[in-house]
Amino acid sequence: MAATTTAAHARAAAHGAYRRLAAWHGELTAFRRDLHAHPELGFEEKRTAARVAEALRVAGVDEIHEGIGRTGVVGLVRGRRGTSSRAIGLRADMDALPLVEENDFAWRSATRGLMHGCGHDGHTTMLVGAARYLAATRDFDGTAVLIFQPGEEGFAGAKAMIDDGLFERFPVESVYAMHNWPALPPGTVGVNPGPMMAAADRIEIIVQGKGGHGAHPYLAIDPVLVAAHIITAAQSWCRATSARSTTPWSACARCTRASPAPSR
Repeated sequence: MAATTTAAHARAAAHGAYRRLAAWHGELTAFRRDLHAHPELGFEEKRTAARVAEALRVAGVDEIHEGIGRTGVVGLVRGRRGTSSRAIGLRADMDALPLVEENDFAWRSATRGLMHGCGHDGHTTMLVGAARYLAATRDFDGTAVLIFQPGEEGFAGAKAMIDDGLFERFPVESVYAMHNWPALPPGTVGVNPGPMMAAADRIEIIVQGKGGHGAHPYLAIDPVLVAAHIITAAQSWCRATSARSTTPWSACARCTRASPAPSR
């Protein structure tokens, strides 16, 4: 009976949250479109951070801290019961990508060569919506730490915030985040044990060739041929490893750029 009552209460709470958030749908959509139209690269998210801080002030969060990890923003919302010192973090990324947007809707990027192509405008908006709901209801004990991270796209923005004292100033037990996945049907939330999304590392391999005369190619070393073999072997290893794994994304290699090394 107790379990049934608890489940019914959870369903009622979820329905109430949905109705409240649905009432803000238009405002949150406009906020997301504004961010989409004004993309900024990692550690350049000054306008984005300012819009986030403004939205948090309007939402009525308890504290707003700007400039953490250069352009990061942190907001605090305390639950109404106020008997617990426990805290959890909710995190979203804010930066865009160096891409040319070819969409033609009214809120397409206003900056040529920059685009929110990975959905961070949506992630930021979702956390702003969560901040607004938590500040309006405060139906929890403890503190929600809202972390708006800069520089996720290859700039180590999380490390920058941590190095800037994020968790010393705002200690949390755990941090939760989500990522949009357009392949999922609307209204669906994907949950999976273990890895869900990809992470990227960068390595640089320099192939040093040796010039020669066209009449004596056997005396030269062709770096293009060597590099091509490296790329082919890496891709073959990736496919073979993925085929043997129950999580195909556990190992993947991709050549993103091949360019001549500077002369030495």
